[in-house]
Amino acid sequence: MKMTLGISPCPNDTFIFDALVNGKIDTAGLTFDVVLEDVQTLNQWAIAGKLDISKVSYGALPQMLQHYVVLHSGSALGKGVGPLLISGDPLPKSGSVPNIEDYTIAIPGENTTAHLLFQLAFPGAKKKIFKVFNEIEDFLTVVPPPQTRTAGVIIHENRFTYQKKGLHKWLDLGDYWEKLTGCPIPLGGIVTRRHYNTAIHSIINGLIKQSAAYAFERYPHLAPYVVQHAQEMEEEVMRQHIGLYVNEYTLDLGTVGMSAVEKCVEISQRGKSSTPQMTNIFIQPNRRK
Repeated sequence: MKMTLGISPCPNDTFIFDALVNGKIDTAGLTFDVVLEDVQTLNQWAIAGKLDISKVSYGALPQMLQHYVVLHSGSALGKGVGPLLISGDPLPKSGSVPNIEDYTIAIPGENTTAHLLFQLAFPGAKKKIFKVFNEIEDFLTVVPPPQTRTAGVIIHENRFTYQKKGLHKWLDLGDYWEKLTGCPIPLGGIVTRRHYNTAIHSIINGLIKQSAAYAFERYPHLAPYVVQHAQEMEEEVMRQHIGLYVNEYTLDLGTVGMSAVEKCVEISQRGKSSTPQMTNIFIQPNRRK
């Protein structure tokens, strides 16, 4: 059985899926046509129901639940892993974020968890522009036109590079989420088509868990697949990236992780007319003996 699989080229995704897509584990008769795209593109495709299995942002999950259910393995979720609000302007000595309505804010995609968290922290912000995540640092280092103030929300490896470019952290949006909800921050996860039966869901979930475990067992070695798609990233930055976003929740969300995802869906749906059924977000366990 052949399936389409969409992941990002970021080190956490290629680390998790290397063994699965490169024949290092037994895939139980399943084969995969793999596409690597930025997460905003993957979110848009998932909203349209394009792929069989895909990495997505949990902040956009309600818009795709008619097509997909969430797997228990493959997630990027944890504490201290959230997006950062940064600017070329230093944080005032007061320690408070300046009036955000005075700034043009670059966001790494409209249908992303980063955008959801920014909206949660700054509901009054109006001047937002949407860019691919790796374009935001460059946007902030270009001298803006007179009377224009800029800030941006960064994700992925940019957490480790923004200071080298003279940029300043204003707020850790993940820390804001954790204090508000008491939950780890659910950044992204893996979804698969809702219409597959329970047995297929279980096989896919098990393969992703096995692939991640394979990579964990060999870490800190970086497979060529990870290095190849990390562009010009230094290996130490790749390992920092993996260390931040790949953890016990990647192997299995568990009850804590599932609760965090449900909280994300609940918050993203506040004030909207329809809310998806909480009991129908995740794949169901395969009870066959």
